[in-house]
Amino acid sequence: MDLLRWTITFLVLALIAAVFGFGGISSTFAYFGKVLFFIFIILFVIGLFFGRGRGSVP
Repeated sequence: MDLLRWTITFLVLALIAAVFGFGGISSTFAYFGKVLFFIFIILFVIGLFFGRGRGSVP
């Protein structure tokens, strides 16, 4: 969940920078936020896929 928290942090910083008119910094924050979000999604799907085999044996 830390990766998702960092993603949200970067996107909020991008919005704040955009409001104050810092376009270059805003686009950089937005780019990092997108990259972290896609990494989070990929790791989440991999975790779901490999986590299926684990469980209690009846």
